[in-house]
Parts: sequence; C-alpha cells; structure tokens
Amino acid sequence: MSELTELMQGSLGDLELEDRAALRRVAGLSTELADVTEVEYRQLRLERVVLVGVWTEGSAAQVEASLAELARLAETAGSLVLEGLVQRRQKPDPATYIGAGKVTELREVVLSAAADTVVCDGELSPGQLRQLEDKLKVKVIDRTALILDIFAQHARSKEGKTQVELAQLQYLLPRLRGWGEALSRQAGGRAGGAGGGVGLRGPGETKLETDRRRIHRRIAKLRRDLVGMRTVRDTKRGRRLARQVPAVAIVGYTNAGKSSLLNALTGAGVLVQDALFATLDPTTRRAVTPDGRGYTLTDTVGFVRHLPHQLVESFRSTLEETVEADLVLHVVDGADAMPDEQIKAVRTVLAEVVDGAGDGAATPPELLVVNKIDATDQVSLARLRHLLPGAVFVSAHTGEGLDALVARVAELLPRPDVEVDIEVPYANGALVARVYAEGQVLSADHTEAGTRLRARVHPALASALARL
Repeated sequence: MSELTELMQGSLGDLELEDRAALRRVAGLSTELADVTEVEYRQLRLERVVLVGVWTEGSAAQVEASLAELARLAETAGSLVLEGLVQRRQKPDPATYIGAGKVTELREVVLSAAADTVVCDGELSPGQLRQLEDKLKVKVIDRTALILDIFAQHARSKEGKTQVELAQLQYLLPRLRGWGEALSRQAGGRAGGAGGGVGLRGPGETKLETDRRRIHRRIAKLRRDLVGMRTVRDTKRGRRLARQVPAVAIVGYTNAGKSSLLNALTGAGVLVQDALFATLDPTTRRAVTPDGRGYTLTDTVGFVRHLPHQLVESFRSTLEETVEADLVLHVVDGADAMPDEQIKAVRTVLAEVVDGAGDGAATPPELLVVNKIDATDQVSLARLRHLLPGAVFVSAHTGEGLDALVARVAELLPRPDVEVDIEVPYANGALVARVYAEGQVLSADHTEAGTRLRARVHPALASALARL
C-alpha cells in the first residue's frame, strides 16, 4: 500500500512539475529595439504583442518554429513582438485555449510587458476569444485573423481586395457578439413578451441580426463579383488553352523566393520583398525554352502552415491556375530550418484546391526547386540533396543553377505532336509568328515565295497551315 502511495505521489509530482513548466518562454522572438528613442517612436505606430502557442504534438523544435513563424507574421502585420510563450497540453482548452490557471499567468506577463494584444497560434472559437478578452483585458486575435489582416494590407488588385474582404467576412460572421458592453440584452421569457414592461427589451439582438443580414448581403455581392472576375480569368486562360501554349505555375511557401525566381527567369519586375505574403495578385509572363517553344510562367500567392480555409475558398479562382497548369514549379526555401515541413504544408493546400476543382481534376506534374542555395551551408545542402533527389538547386539572387532549371522545364513541358514541312507565303506572316510562338521550329529557310518551315506544332495550328 505504501508503495502504491509513493507511486501516486511521484506521478502527481511529475504532473505538477510539468504544469509549472507548461507556460514557458521561447527565446529569441522579441523584436523590441535596444535604442530607447527608436522604441518610443515605434510604440506610437506599432501594437505591442505577446504570442501564445499550445504544444499538442510534434517536437519542441517544431512548435518553436511555428511560434517563430507567428512572430514573423506579427511583424509583417506591423506589430512589435515582446514575448513568446508555449504551453504543453494534450489539446487546447475548449474554454480558454490555454486553461484557466494559465490565463492568470498570461495576464501577469501581459501587464509586465505592457502589451496591448495577445496573438494565439491557432484558430480560436468565438467562446475562447470572448473568455480570453474578458480575463486578459486586452485585444486577443488568432493566427487566422492575423493572416487575414496581412492579406488585407497587401492586396492591390480589385480581385485580390474582393477575395480578402470575402474571407474576412466569412471569418467574422460566426464571431459577431450578441452579448457585450456595447449591446444590451433582449429579455426572454415573460419579460420579452407583450407585457414585459419598459426597459426590459433592449436593441442588442436586433442590432446583431441586422449586422448578420448586412454581412450576408455583402458576402452574396462579393461572390457575384468574383464570379464575374472569374469569367474574365477563364476567358484569358481559354485563349491560352486554345492556342495550346504550355503553362507553368510557380507555387511554394510564403517568402520562399517565388517572385525572385519569376524575375530571374523572365525579367518580370514583380515586387520582391523579404516579408511574408508580399505577393497576393498572380502575375503571368511569357518565357521561351532553349529550343524556341513559348510557355507562360505564373507567380501565385504563397502558402503557410494552417492557411485559413476561408482564404483557400476565397482565392480558389486564383489558385486554380495551378490546377490548369502543365507543370508546377514548387519552390522551397533552402535556407529554412524545416524545408520538409514547408513542402508538406504546400502539398496539403494544393490537394485541397484540386479536390475543390472537381471534374476529375488532378495535380499537375511537380518539379521541386530548392532556392536560396547562396544562403545555405554545405551540410544543409547535402541533406536536402539526399532528401529531395529529383529537385533542382538554384539561387534566384545570384543566378546559380538557373540554366539547369530552364533545361529541366523544357524537358518536362508537353511538346507539339504534329510535324509539318510547309512553305508559308510572306503574306501570311502572322502564321509564321504563331509557329514560332506556339510550336517548335526545327528549321527555317527564306525563299522567293515565302518562308520554308519544318516544325512541330499542335493539331489546331497544323490545320490552319494545311489550309494555305
């Protein structure tokens, strides 16, 4: 019996020790500046945030990497990160995310750091959000709201802004508050009936229902607008498909260097910035293989772990560019500590997009491109070459490996399947231009009557040439 008692006491002691160490700081996340004058200047402009994560699975390195990414997201949104805290739990607390006892500890950290916002590394339910704000007395947001805020800041095109607003409203709708200091309660039972009396029927729920109706109407309008924009996008894509111009989509984790790679391959001049989600609006540019075949390159929005489903839904028309592509260039940040986790996150989102596309859609062929090898040590590069044997290793910054990448793309792109040998009159110069743009010219010779071409072209262009 005494042995059983000692065993139980030992187990309880271990639990208490684990509980005391549950809410621990993650070092190296603070972005507060040492220069006091500059800190005071930034405090006028930036929110001061404390990050909180719940460690339910995976290694300590993985959870710290997730919180470090949350810190970068907060910085991108314009915040000043003061502290990063992680708690070990089997699952998030359904009421307060981190548990009632840890909320008190978190409140002390918020007060000591003079923070005005707490950012949770997960998606909070409306109840968790309300409980945390009531107990912490500061603004509380989750990872989803933070990413939506960044998207709202970076959207430039009309389509991008519409997509972001739709995602924000879909996120906001279930989180509208029926009870709160700004809204009075509507009485229930006999008090809410005809004889309830003056002062017992407040406007609170009426205002809430009004807000919901307005949001539903706005969502419906945004969806109609996106359908119209999608029609325009589908028309442009249809023209490319009709001309059978091969399409290559550049996908990858946010800040992996997709825009830098597009610029290096095509000179597109797309914004390049060392920030998360710098590119939201897709950019398409024309490129040419070494053997003269034309194709398009499209830079797409970056992905991230736990990308909000509202964003995937709202950006579906944009993301479906990847489903229609003949080849996907999956760009990986070679300088990242966990590139395999990035690859997994990107493939998860792509699978969701393909499933949503329907009509038997399938994921196009994928070519892994490990970027930023100029910022990666040799040991990490050797590990990546072993981990990703079929990948192409490049540096969009220095140009290293780009020739090998272009050659690999040329190998993987579909080739025109009809070989023609024809003399095209000079009066039909437009057809010659189409052969150069859409086909593969094997030989060309200029005669007195026209241009003698031997080329491989797609069937539609072969038919046009045969009618000469």
